[in-house]
Amino acid sequence: MHVFITGATSGIGQQLTLDYLKAGHHVIACGRSPAKLEALSQAASGAPLTCLTFDITDTAATFRACHHLPHTPDLWILNAGDCEYLEDGYMDVTTFRRIIEINVMGLAHCIEGCQHHFKAGQHVAIVGSIASELALPRAEAYGASKACIGYYARSVSLALERRGIKVSTIYPGFVSTPLTHKNTFAMPMQVSVATASHKIQRGLARGQRHIYFPWLFTTLIRLLGALPYTWQTYLVRKWLMPATVDS
Repeated sequence: MHVFITGATSGIGQQLTLDYLKAGHHVIACGRSPAKLEALSQAASGAPLTCLTFDITDTAATFRACHHLPHTPDLWILNAGDCEYLEDGYMDVTTFRRIIEINVMGLAHCIEGCQHHFKAGQHVAIVGSIASELALPRAEAYGASKACIGYYARSVSLALERRGIKVSTIYPGFVSTPLTHKNTFAMPMQVSVATASHKIQRGLARGQRHIYFPWLFTTLIRLLGALPYTWQTYLVRKWLMPATVDS
């Protein structure tokens, strides 16, 4: 099987790359850092790996890289993304734009760059986040970007699946990666990248349209997200937001 992975030089994407290579599949690993891709190539130890260097926020570079691929992928894993937070409800347009450009427009660039390769029998997997299912403090930019991704994935699946192309959306909880290592708050039920990779591979092999992990944490978030907005707001304020003292 030929597997195309964006964000392949770090975190979940890197682990998926190494695991699919170990299983004997050919991986097209995409990243923006030549040095990190070189390190990944060395770690692959001669396994069938092709590296593509481009920045997903660069429309032209993404189109060039994705136009001519060495092999037509059977599985596309669109994983690249970033996370930054806003503080105390203050808008920071630079941060907000950067996260939308990477997470939303970066995905759009990859889809448009690759879609002429799409054909029946293939599988497209898009990595979102469980954060898209519940409004959380400081997550205005990140949560909005992942909500957009989740809606897009569910919507585009209606058209692609009519053409015989499977679409899966992946909703991770907290995963131990360089991104989450920067967090200064508690991350309940955090899992390793090895566990995340295993859950994703298993879900994709089973053809699951929606892949949630860890099960208990993401189920709790989904249940909270199903409540009326007033209840959601009350519970998030009560459980997650620090008490304020009036001056």
